[in-house]
Amino acid sequence: MEFIKKLEVWFVVGSQHLYGEKALQQVEQNAKEITKYLNSKNLFVNIKLKPVSITSEDILALCRAANNQENCVGLIAWMHTFSPAKMWIGGLSQLTKPLLQFHTQFNKNIPWNEIDMDYMNLHQTAHGDREFGFLGARLRLPRTIVVGHWQQTECYQKIDRWMRVITAIYDQQNLKIARFGDNMRHVAVTEGDKVEAQIKFGYSVDGFGVYQLVDEINSIDNDKITQLVQEYKKIYQLADSLTQEGEARTQLIEGARIELGLKAFLDKGGFKAFTDTFENLHGMNQLPGLAVQRLMEQGYGFGGEGDWKTAALVRAVKVMGFGLNNGSSFMEDYTYDLDEDNEVVLGAHMLEVCPSIANSKQNIHLDVKPLSIGGKADPVRLIFDSKAGSAINATIVDVGERFRMIVADLESVNTPHNMPNLPVGHVFWKLKPNFDIGTQAWILAGGAHHSAFSLDIDADMLRTFAEFFEIEFIHINENTKISELKNELLWNEAAYKFK
Repeated sequence: MEFIKKLEVWFVVGSQHLYGEKALQQVEQNAKEITKYLNSKNLFVNIKLKPVSITSEDILALCRAANNQENCVGLIAWMHTFSPAKMWIGGLSQLTKPLLQFHTQFNKNIPWNEIDMDYMNLHQTAHGDREFGFLGARLRLPRTIVVGHWQQTECYQKIDRWMRVITAIYDQQNLKIARFGDNMRHVAVTEGDKVEAQIKFGYSVDGFGVYQLVDEINSIDNDKITQLVQEYKKIYQLADSLTQEGEARTQLIEGARIELGLKAFLDKGGFKAFTDTFENLHGMNQLPGLAVQRLMEQGYGFGGEGDWKTAALVRAVKVMGFGLNNGSSFMEDYTYDLDEDNEVVLGAHMLEVCPSIANSKQNIHLDVKPLSIGGKADPVRLIFDSKAGSAINATIVDVGERFRMIVADLESVNTPHNMPNLPVGHVFWKLKPNFDIGTQAWILAGGAHHSAFSLDIDADMLRTFAEFFEIEFIHINENTKISELKNELLWNEAAYKFK
């Protein structure tokens, strides 16, 4: 995620000539103090203050510059005084970067004994932002609004969360996805319109023959493989069969070779997300399990069985959650425990669950286990339990004339019982508002069996993501009612016919 260091958000302050040069100097000074304070909080992206905008020409030039500046990922707009919104029409009409309206004022409290008309003219956010907000509504601009004093913890935390989302938006617009093989045969939900996806999100999906990956895997130097196997030994608890004299040691060596080859292929091509499928492994010794798990932990997106939409979404979630502690992963609803009034979902996959969600880094087991599909040698994989806590599952599906994002609020729970024979990393969760409604809602909305699971981000962040790309957003949460959801889906069908 080194690319994040070069990014910046522009802080844009609106005013006008009406208040005189002295007032404008004060506006600029106050903006400098706010920028310095926010940057001192080590937000996700650095903030760069731009000159105070006081004319239509200033604003148009600034918005055009933002569009063309590669490392500018968004604008924070603050109306310190009253900035007539007609001045913003030209610029905002052309703006292609995400926008946050910061509804704050420089002084936290009214100076009761000193307040006069000069003070009133200078501190006009209360109605200056309403003027700006009207234009945003009139232009139908997707935007985030943060309200409160700029020194309040809640305010800069909200800005930080927004920065995480817009960085993921930037990344999606520049993302390249490598696809080894095709979709799993006859599966519907992992299909979709790749051309429309590139138009809508910006990312490209490029297909490669598995032989091309195999050539890279076979070219890996043995010394590098030895070094990586030693790294495994230091980090994970190796099964006896994988130790130096173990009967499956060659499978561990092959797993390391696959990891190095896969990463080399992706990095040479500039790919930050990828897919594979167990039905297309020609020339490979085993299905990549360990390799995929470790690459996801490094921030690569992944989708199983050719699911490129989920690979892109997992990458977005990885970018949003970078530097946070709880983790995220490619996921699949696998099976249920239907204990009455305590139903839980077991989320897993054949192999590919990211160890970033493991409840203990010191208790991750590296083992080789049989895989009854794919027709290859038994693959190595990491096995662990997940952390507990608030979580989400998110998916993007192609419903024909549009993309739909579905996000479900979850509560990840500790593994209810010991499972000595379960050979995969996994997580258990409870659905909201309950198992019945949560499951019905996901199925009614057409949610995929693949998802991006995260313990770091939430539905509001993904809503901001969806709003920028103008895709449909469905949120399944504590307040979801099936009758209301059915109406929402019907209304959306009508609304999107006019978009």
